[in-house]
Amino acid sequence: MKKRVVSAALALMMGASLLAGCEKQPEPVEFTTFAMDTVMSFTLYGDKEKCANARSIVGMTLSDYEAALSPTRENSDVFRVNQAEGQPVEVGISQLLERALELCTVTGGTLDITAYPAVKAWGFTTGEHRVPSPVELEELAGKIDCTAVKLAGNVATLPAGMELDLGAVAKGYVGDVLAGQIGLTSALLDLGQSTIVAVGSKPGGEPWRIGVRDPEGEDYFAVVELSDMAMGTSGGYQRYFEEDGVTYWHILDPETAAPARSGLTSVTVVSPSALVCDGLSTALFVMGLEEGTQFWRDHPELEFEAIFVTEDGKICRTAGLEGRFSLANGYEDREVTVLE
Repeated sequence: MKKRVVSAALALMMGASLLAGCEKQPEPVEFTTFAMDTVMSFTLYGDKEKCANARSIVGMTLSDYEAALSPTRENSDVFRVNQAEGQPVEVGISQLLERALELCTVTGGTLDITAYPAVKAWGFTTGEHRVPSPVELEELAGKIDCTAVKLAGNVATLPAGMELDLGAVAKGYVGDVLAGQIGLTSALLDLGQSTIVAVGSKPGGEPWRIGVRDPEGEDYFAVVELSDMAMGTSGGYQRYFEEDGVTYWHILDPETAAPARSGLTSVTVVSPSALVCDGLSTALFVMGLEEGTQFWRDHPELEFEAIFVTEDGKICRTAGLEGRFSLANGYEDREVTVLE
């Protein structure tokens, strides 16, 4: 068994060193922190006072949401809902919960925020990995049903025996909140595990250039240009374990409570909303290339573009990324299919 985790910060550092232009930029305020179970990195541009204020806002916001969203921290909103045995619970995260449920519904349940019992059963929450039996998986799948979550104003109700986990959308939501609160016109927010928020453009007006990780290696295979946009990637390489020669990753298919086997190794979503990026990258991974492409065609109101990488190495991108997507050094000979 083994586990490998590579943060988006690596791709960003590589992008900074290899992709930066020659024009001298103002000195940024840069810092990292550990929050929401991952390393986060922040690059802020502005005068000293504004950057100091923004840094303070980042710290307080992350602390507040971590305290509210952790499924294991006693007295968090999520913990209290999960332990309420079907009783209604007043929560402070109703807006996030509402938006998450909307995404669950529009994706037909390929994103489901009630998959936490299955995630725990596979050992992805503790690192003590195991393969549940077919009977156990059937029982776990029966506990996954986002339609059973009821939200009335600030009151959430979840049937006894079910559990919430907002991890698939939480970092994206917090990224959206931070982008609107920090009071800067140029910043790059790396929320960890491939969730990126670009506030404005780089000083001087150039877009941020962000590397997209190669699922088969440590390099990035493509570059996406972002200005006032977000990007999120879901891939089997991010959290996984191996047993008896089989790889099991953390992205579960709600229908089976087992790792999604859709023929994809990664999905990257670009959107004005980081929450949409996070939620849809997971949902599209579960859907697979054909269904995911049709979903993109059917839902222009979600304002997203996508990059798919298949198990046989095929790269596909949606047409809306024209002019913002390019192959990275060393990958120029790879064929890219444009999805219309």
